[in-house]
Amino acid sequence: MADEPENRVLIMLRKIDARLDRFGDELHNLKVRMSFVEEGLGGVSRRLDRVESRLDHIEKRLDLVEPHQGFRE
Repeated sequence: MADEPENRVLIMLRKIDARLDRFGDELHNLKVRMSFVEEGLGGVSRRLDRVESRLDHIEKRLDLVEPHQGFRE
């Protein structure tokens, strides 16, 4: 029985299983990379918020806007 050729279906299933393993690894790597991108965008957003706040302060100090116009659209 050991000399019989392997079942073709079994061979194909093993190949599919190996591909799925590689796909799972690649998906995990993409998730990790996306987490870093999201963290980076969060940092950029916080910095833009600070810049906007500082710009509002500068505009008020230079009398470029009315004091009651703190809301930006």
